Amino acid sequence: MILNGDTLQELKKLPSNSIDMGITSPPYNKQENKKGWLVANVKYDIASDKKTEQQYQQEQISVLNELYRVIKPGGNFFYNHKIRWEKGIMFHPISWLLQTKWNVKQEIIWDRGIAANIRGWRFWQVEERIYWLYKPKNKKDLIGPELQSKHALCTSIWRIRPENKNRHPAPFPLEIPTRCILSIMDTHQGTIIDPYCGSGTTLVAAKLLGHDFIGIDISPEYCKLSQERLDICYKEKEKIDKEISLHCVKETFKQRKERGLYKNRIKTQTTLETSLLFQNF
Repeated sequence: MILNGDTLQELKKLPSNSIDMGITSPPYNKQENKKGWLVANVKYDIASDKKTEQQYQQEQISVLNELYRVIKPGGNFFYNHKIRWEKGIMFHPISWLLQTKWNVKQEIIWDRGIAANIRGWRFWQVEERIYWLYKPKNKKDLIGPELQSKHALCTSIWRIRPENKNRHPAPFPLEIPTRCILSIMDTHQGTIIDPYCGSGTTLVAAKLLGHDFIGIDISPEYCKLSQERLDICYKEKEKIDKEISLHCVKETFKQRKERGLYKNRIKTQTTLETSLLFQNF
């Protein structure tokens, strides 16, 4: 399902505790009025990306809190953003994320592999952040269930090249929502939401992985683009399959331990260190 409208207002129409998880990358408030090659090319169809920073952050807090309401207890949300600067002042997404109801479970580094800046005011910024947010089932459940080893091995640094063949000005690659959905849902089926669905990347990942989905975008043009992409999403299945192939371990730590490979390992190591110590006298 794709909803055309203001993100916050559309979220308010959804029932509480009804969605399993979500992924999004909102507009970054990059200030369209700036001069420069990069910014001139990041203009959305309808949404403004030049709000005051205070207005922008408060809007993001409101959206994230509304998402917290609609996500089921024990559910997750992945939020892609980046560190930005305005007149020498740094704005870090964690500053408003900590003001939301969510528990920030992990900060993942997305290594894009290419520089987002072409000037040398700072070392070229090649990374963005992906925040894994968790809605606890109760006050004592701040950690949530453990990831399976085949998903956890993706590590906290994701080296994925950005998307460059897309009519949307700032899409993220299909591998990102695929990895998020696959790692959390595994073989379970559910509903995935993207409140700023843009060109429909999250929706395509959800559909190809067998999930229901809800996408929201204020632009009728992007909603149309998302639907067109969903209609032929089978053409992107190769990327999904390649990502799935990365989620594989031959034998987990628990299985190796059960086979006795780690039996008395600490004791053996301590004995070896003691022996080496006496050899030095």
